[in-house]
Amino acid sequence: MLSRRLFRTPLTWIAITVLAAGSAFGLYWFQPWKLLTDAEVAERLTTVATPASSAAPASSATPTNSATPASPAGPDAATATLVSSGDFISHEHDTSGSARIVRTADGQHRLELVGLDTSNGPDLRVWLTDQPVIEGRDGWHVFDDGRWVELGRLKGNRGDQGYAIPGDVELSDLTSVSIWCKRFAVSFGAAALG
Repeated sequence: MLSRRLFRTPLTWIAITVLAAGSAFGLYWFQPWKLLTDAEVAERLTTVATPASSAAPASSATPTNSATPASPAGPDAATATLVSSGDFISHEHDTSGSARIVRTADGQHRLELVGLDTSNGPDLRVWLTDQPVIEGRDGWHVFDDGRWVELGRLKGNRGDQGYAIPGDVELSDLTSVSIWCKRFAVSFGAAALG
């Protein structure tokens, strides 16, 4: 009888409504199911020309096993060149793989994430930034402090993927890449480009 009387009071229905709305908002905001799912991407990566001389620094390793030709092979085939590259370090979530900027045969720039492996999450973006990559908790929140360019939503938390860099973007002072969670203003992982 007490439970019947309890459900007849307006205060009970207000409390139930607030609890339901809060739960729905919490599920939307945090999207906890993304921690249990992966989005895998396997895009074609650009074949990068290896210079005859060692003009590229030794630290800019170019993955060869996952790159596939972007243009037909042949003596006259134009090739892409490596502009900069670096390996991801973990921030808020374990992150591995590498990032590289390539200049394609037609003169366009493209950011490629090679072998990316990170957690899935809500509202993940790919950012080029002018901030240094700092290990540990001190590096989690720095990327929105300076200049940054958003290249788009992260296509998948695993695999190879590429992002066009707009032609008006000045790359000289953009020295890092961040997998940025826009909703919580935190970096999942980042790579210094050198």
